[in-house]
Amino acid sequence: MALRVLVTGAGGFIGRVLVKRLLAEGLNGRSVDRVVAVDVMADGLADGSRVRTVSGSIADAGVLEQALAEPVEAVFHLASVPGGAAEKAPDTARRVNLDATVRLLELLRAQAESTHCVARVVFASTVAVYGEVLPDTVDEDTRCAPAMSYGAHKLAAEILIADAARRAWVEACSLRLPGVVARPGDGAGLVSAFMSQLFWKLSRGEPIVLPVSADGTAWWISVAACVDNLVHAAGIHTAALGPARVVQMPALHLAMRDVVDALARAHGEDRRTMVGYVPQEMVQRLFGSCPPLLTPHAEALGFRHDGDADALVRRVRV
Repeated sequence: MALRVLVTGAGGFIGRVLVKRLLAEGLNGRSVDRVVAVDVMADGLADGSRVRTVSGSIADAGVLEQALAEPVEAVFHLASVPGGAAEKAPDTARRVNLDATVRLLELLRAQAESTHCVARVVFASTVAVYGEVLPDTVDEDTRCAPAMSYGAHKLAAEILIADAARRAWVEACSLRLPGVVARPGDGAGLVSAFMSQLFWKLSRGEPIVLPVSADGTAWWISVAACVDNLVHAAGIHTAALGPARVVQMPALHLAMRDVVDALARAHGEDRRTMVGYVPQEMVQRLFGSCPPLLTPHAEALGFRHDGDADALVRRVRV
């Protein structure tokens, strides 16, 4: 059977890198014959007959049905309405983040029952499931207490995906993503947009004022390392994940000044003077006060972060 892979959110920051990786390197040692790329902005993803684009929101009637007109062996479910945007439009966010996930699982169940092709689902969850009040150290047993709709939707989707896997409708791994850099554009809807803007602006020699303190700490990973982990999740034995089928993606725990130092080493010492700090209470709480993140189980399974701040800057490639 031809290896077909569905990517929701394929036109997004992570999705575009993932689609290119799948086309260039394949999946689990096999070449990818077809990527079904779903997004409201799926332009620019065509690669002859190897990419079939489905334009539209996954919450729109018929979009997922069209995407799954043929069986797929793997699904990378990336599409979402993120944090700040989800708070402003909770009904839309629920339809995209949660209702569409339920519909996706229903369609994959039908596929498994009619064709005996059980798809591997890799779900992009988020560290937002932990909430705002964090312990001194976050590890793989830290209790989830989401404080925003986005985190609540992602946690609910994790549970539903694990239940579908328990019933053998899918195989599954939910990966909790940290701050992924460096997202292009202005990051509309993302409170964490400044983390990516720091890379873009300093690489161009432009000043930036960060809404957190210089010693504010966050969890960081490059888009390249994030995609490495997503692809890796599609090939591991899911029995090693336990009943929750959840993995906390490893991430670097770095202060803002650590990242600025690495960017100065890469782009010039004058970059240090281009950075100002005007902490905003809410942003500092969410993205400038992250405790150490311990992920020994994920690392034992082969998941990795970038290594150090200098490697993070190199892999971001801005």
